[in-house]
Amino acid sequence: MKHNIAAAVDHTLLKPGMLASQVELLCEEAKTQGFTAVCVPPLFVKQAKQALEGSSVKVATVIGFPFGYSAIEAKLAETLLAIVDGADELDVVINFTAIKNNDWTFVANEINHLMPVITANNRTIKVIIESGVLTDDEIIKCCEIYGAAGVHFMKTSTGYAEKGASVHAVELMRKNLPAHIQIKASGGIRDAAFAEALMDAGATRLGTSSGIALAQGKASTTQY
Repeated sequence: MKHNIAAAVDHTLLKPGMLASQVELLCEEAKTQGFTAVCVPPLFVKQAKQALEGSSVKVATVIGFPFGYSAIEAKLAETLLAIVDGADELDVVINFTAIKNNDWTFVANEINHLMPVITANNRTIKVIIESGVLTDDEIIKCCEIYGAAGVHFMKTSTGYAEKGASVHAVELMRKNLPAHIQIKASGGIRDAAFAEALMDAGATRLGTSSGIALAQGKASTTQY
């Protein structure tokens, strides 16, 4: 089945040392290509919001990125600042260090502190679970916790772990999440065939810096 890849793309640029001029180009590309959102570091949210004014393209940013082990209070502060700056969507890295230490109480407590802020401000939250470093059982447990919390999306990866998105992880998430919770695949999506396979498996968003190539049915050499 052929999908509208462009409409699923979160056009992403999260490299350390990136330039403001690159953010301008990212936003122009997103508008031209019909992408759903751009995803930029918190520093550039205001700039992206201004650049996209009058368009339908949303501004997403990252919270607790890329390792997820910052304090709950720090993630709350980041979330509030991003909302003030105009972010429409928050891609929040969960504390997978807590998961690896089997501290599911902490994991649940974290999301239960973040969700009231997100919902009160009518923003979208995507929780990044870093599926490539989790076991199937851990992914299923995440689905239970975040499904109960009412997040809008679960997202596979930051793109910084040793393994990014996989069809298996997306299928597992889709099987174990409530139907209304969407899935964003990210990390290593650099060719159209892989993008199609991820969407076949249940992904409705694609986080990638290769969006233009994917929308054209080509492969890319970018890293995210």
